[in-house]
Amino acid sequence: MTSPTPLTWLYVPGDRPRVVAKALLSGADVVIVDLEDAVAPDRKAYAREATADLLSCRQPVPVHVRVNALDGPLAARDLEAIAPLPGLAGLRLPKVTSPAQVTRIAAATARASVSGAAPALYALLETALGVEHAYAIAASHPSLRGISLGESDLCADLGVRGDAGLDWSRSRVIVAARAARLPPPPQSVHPDIRDLEGLAASCTHGRALGFLGRAAIHPRQLPIIERAYLPTEREIEEAETIVKAATREKGAQALPDGRFIDAAVVAAAQRTLSLTNRR
Repeated sequence: MTSPTPLTWLYVPGDRPRVVAKALLSGADVVIVDLEDAVAPDRKAYAREATADLLSCRQPVPVHVRVNALDGPLAARDLEAIAPLPGLAGLRLPKVTSPAQVTRIAAATARASVSGAAPALYALLETALGVEHAYAIAASHPSLRGISLGESDLCADLGVRGDAGLDWSRSRVIVAARAARLPPPPQSVHPDIRDLEGLAASCTHGRALGFLGRAAIHPRQLPIIERAYLPTEREIEEAETIVKAATREKGAQALPDGRFIDAAVVAAAQRTLSLTNRR
């Protein structure tokens, strides 16, 4: 049985092991232990040690680690301590701006790995330059399994005010992921953990753009995200009708209600049904 498609990715600070332990039981599909922005400079070494201790064995849910800035002195220490460990499911690389950064990390982590293969890598695009190079980054290495935006840093870099000012960058990253045959990106975090209505509305907009799932910074955001990204009963019914019709008759056709379906419509219906095992 294949694992369900991840819809929720929960960030937790690496220097707070008790919070990490709670996150592993929160229902998040993926827990992201953060060694970068969420950890104060004087706590970086402790966060690394605590995370290495956690990942010395496999965990009940996939655990990713966001390492420190790739052009700084801490990233190499993070990778040396974390990359070879059996509990690591993925490395999240912050502020990626070029494909060369991804290939360099892939080569370094492969050398450190017991299997000789790099762990799954995920690139965060958080600057104008990163967005401009989105496809080149997405297609840079087989170990890269996903790209996504870091919208707080991107807003600061672009001088954007208001949510709509990011939609071009969002679409750029979604298209780049698809062109590189990567999964649809998850949305960036909604920073106000009390604004659940705003989170739900933002998820609806993100789903319309082509995102799939979302990163969170508090467990209370998880059910809102999952509900927004799961197909509705009507969507499931429509998808089942399309797939059944395609099974009976190959090629383009019109359904009894007048809807036209072809291979692209069938593929979209199959993607919808792939999410129903979570319901």
